[in-house]
Amino acid sequence: MTHEESRIQQGCVRWFRYQFPNLARLLFAVPNGGARDRVTGAILKGEGVVAGVSDLILLVPAGPYHALCVEMKTRTGHQSASQKEWQAEVEKHGYRYVVCRSLDDFINAVYGYLGSNETRGKGIYQ
Repeated sequence: MTHEESRIQQGCVRWFRYQFPNLARLLFAVPNGGARDRVTGAILKGEGVVAGVSDLILLVPAGPYHALCVEMKTRTGHQSASQKEWQAEVEKHGYRYVVCRSLDDFINAVYGYLGSNETRGKGIYQ
């Protein structure tokens, strides 16, 4: 994850925790990326790290979906092959997957997932 992606993601998490304090612990980051030495990489792989997992996961079912998976990207960023494979796998099993490139993308994705934009501030999760 680039520093720009990290800044976007941090803003999204801050917004979510402020907007949905009762769900704050159910949105979490999956720290898959970053440079690691071979030993640490082997340990993490043995512990179950899976390439391509989305950056954020919201463990709240909504509509036909079990959870919301969010991949953060910059305006020009692209999903890797392993990210696309993971997306296809989770979508096949009833999870919602979105790519967000800004705080606005994230806000729209969350409200689209938890309830329509017309119900902002009135949703069952607030």
